[in-house]
Amino acid sequence: MTENAWTRWPSREALGRSGATRPRRMLVWAVRLLLLAVLLWGVFSQRHVGRWEALAAAAAILLAGLVSWTFFRTTYEHRLVPSLALMGVLLGIAVAAEATGFTGPALVIWCGCGVSALERLPLGAAVPVASVALASYSAFTNDVWLTTAATVAGMALAGYVLRLDAEARGSAQRLLAQERAARAAEAESAALAERARIAREIHDVLAHSLSAQLVHLEAARLLIENGADRERILDRVVAARGMARDGLAETRQALSALRGELTPLEDFLAELVSTADGAEVTVTGERRPLPAEASQAVRRVAQEALTNVRKHAQGAKVTVRLDYSEHEVTLNVRDSGSEAGELNGSGGGYGLLGMRERAELLGGSLDAGPDEEGFVVTLKVPV
Repeated sequence: MTENAWTRWPSREALGRSGATRPRRMLVWAVRLLLLAVLLWGVFSQRHVGRWEALAAAAAILLAGLVSWTFFRTTYEHRLVPSLALMGVLLGIAVAAEATGFTGPALVIWCGCGVSALERLPLGAAVPVASVALASYSAFTNDVWLTTAATVAGMALAGYVLRLDAEARGSAQRLLAQERAARAAEAESAALAERARIAREIHDVLAHSLSAQLVHLEAARLLIENGADRERILDRVVAARGMARDGLAETRQALSALRGELTPLEDFLAELVSTADGAEVTVTGERRPLPAEASQAVRRVAQEALTNVRKHAQGAKVTVRLDYSEHEVTLNVRDSGSEAGELNGSGGGYGLLGMRERAELLGGSLDAGPDEEGFVVTLKVPV
């Protein structure tokens, strides 16, 4: 046994009542009351003792009970010197009881001191205290030596077993507290991640859309101030209205995503390409539901890629391919008519640059650039 084991206190979880079941606490109190009743009975059952001597002895027993309770408190607070002093008081009460003819209560107090010391004190202090208490018991008991030896060994074993049981209970309490703390931290982390996701959704949907509307409305204001013709002003207002309508639709879609009410990804892509001439969708691999973030990333990139096609390659043939593999999902949008796509298109309020950042946050990647036939956007997201 290491030096640390000799000087280490039982944990406060072990010495306290936290985590003890109700039946266990009731049993402990029943044992304490039974022990007090035995001590008082041992006092008043002495025929050679007068009334006042019996009352004084009963008061000493009650004092021993108070000292024992204080001993439990000081050991719980890991205060060695006060604990040893209180144990000395209990041993002194037992010696006084033996000296005045109250052998039964003295023997009970000695046994209780030996068991409590082994249960609640550091072993370096518990072994000497228990040795003194149990040796005193052995010296004044009337049993034969074999019975005395068995009783002393049983008391010592009982004290150490109670110590091991208390330490096991304390360890279980600490593990439970750590698990609760880990769950609370995990819940807090999940809440923060969800807040960040909501913030990104709001930014993607509103920030770019509103900024584009402001550009068109500011242009309309300048046209009005400069006396431009009605058609030019109306074009700007109509463009701003269209962006507001698109932003509202995207906001509703984002709210649906936050509520977990998204339509299946394949259906979304089919509906998306249905509005574009010469576009088709191909889905390969085993279809399965995706996490909300991954699904949103695929939808946004598909929207932005098709918007860029309409801006830079009007009428070009577009192929949208969605591939489910074991560990990731890949979206490939290829058009045959554009030679210089832009990563900062603002169609629908989203830029592919922002989508690239979103993909990287998910541990994926987004590549966009020209190839031999046109322009290709490729998104890979781990799932």
